[in-house]
Amino acid sequence: MFKILIRPRWTIRRTDGTELPQRLIELLGAVHERGSLLAGCEAIGLSYRHAWGLLREAEAGLGAPLVLMERGKGSTLTALGERLVWADRRIDARLSPALDMLGSEIEVELRRTLSAQPSGLRIHASHGFAMEVLHAQATAADIAVELKYCSAEEALGALRNGHCELAGMHLPIGEQEAAARRHYGSALGGERQRLVHVATRRQGLMVAPGNPRKIYELADLARNGVRFVNRQPGSGTRLLLDLLLKQAKVQARRIDGYQQSEFTHAAVAAYVASGMADAAFGVETPARRFGLDFIPLHNERYFLLCDAATLESPAVVRVLDVLRSPAFRVATDALAGYDAEGAGEVSAAAEAWLAPAMRRGKAG
Repeated sequence: MFKILIRPRWTIRRTDGTELPQRLIELLGAVHERGSLLAGCEAIGLSYRHAWGLLREAEAGLGAPLVLMERGKGSTLTALGERLVWADRRIDARLSPALDMLGSEIEVELRRTLSAQPSGLRIHASHGFAMEVLHAQATAADIAVELKYCSAEEALGALRNGHCELAGMHLPIGEQEAAARRHYGSALGGERQRLVHVATRRQGLMVAPGNPRKIYELADLARNGVRFVNRQPGSGTRLLLDLLLKQAKVQARRIDGYQQSEFTHAAVAAYVASGMADAAFGVETPARRFGLDFIPLHNERYFLLCDAATLESPAVVRVLDVLRSPAFRVATDALAGYDAEGAGEVSAAAEAWLAPAMRRGKAG
C-alpha cells in the first residue's frame, strides 16, 4: 500500500543563477505563525544560527529586509516577507488539487503494474474537502481510486459518456435547488441514476479577519472599492452564487472582480488572505484554515451520482463502506461547515429531489 505525493516547489532565481532556498520560505511561514524567529526555527527543526544565515543571505540578494526583530516584541515579517509567504500559500492552494489528481492517476497505474489489478474506480468530482477525506481513506484501505477534480458539468458529462463510474457534485438545499436542477437538465434524475450522500456543507462569503470592509451580504460586493474573486464558470459554486445574486437583485457586472476566477475554494481563500481581494464566495473550511472570517449564506448537499448497476461493483461497495464508517464521519465533521450525517445513504436520484431538505445538523 502506498500513496504518491506531489507538492509544488517554487523559487526566485537571481541573474547570477543562485536561488532562494525553499527552506527560507518554510522559515518565513513559521515566523508568521509563531511570532518569533526562535519559535519558527523550533517549529521546522532549524538551528537559530542556520536560520539567521538564510535570512541574511536572502535579504542581501533581494536588497530588502524580510524579518523585523525588536527586543521584547518578537519577530514580524516585512511587507516583502509577507508577500513571499502568501505567494507560497496561493501557489499551494491553486496547484495542490491538480497535483493530487496526477498523483492519484500514477498510483492507479503503479498498482496495476505491481498487482495486475484492473483499472481503479474512476471518480470525476467537483472539488470538495469531504472528497479529499474519502480519497485519503479509500487509499489507506487499499482501494484503487482515480480521482479527477473538475466542474460539476464536466463530471456529469463524464458519467454520461462512460468516462467515470461516480460523479461528484453539489446542489443547494431549499428554494435554489429547483433552479439548480433545471440548469443541469436531463443529466440529473434518470430512472437508473442513484444518489450517494456524502455530506452537507455551508457556502458563504470569505472576508479578511475582523471584516474591515464591512461585507455582510451579497449587495455589499457591488459597493465601490470592494474587490471580489470568483470561482470558475461551470462550477457548482459559481452557479449557486449566480442564483443568489439574482434572488438578491444584485447585477454581476457591478461587482469588481466577478470575472476574476480561481478553480478551488482554497485558491479563492488564499486570494483574500493575501490581500489581493476583499471577499470571495465558497465553503467555510478554507476560510477558517486561512484565518479569514466567514459569513454563511446557504447550505448545500454534496453527493455522488452513478448508475444503479455500478453499486454492485466490488470497488463501489468498498467505497460505500468507507463513507459509512465512523472514521469518515469523524474526519468530515472536523471540517468547518461540514456535516457527514447520513454519509453513504443511497437513494434513487429521481426520488431524492422530491424529499424534504436533507438534515440540517451543524451545516443546517
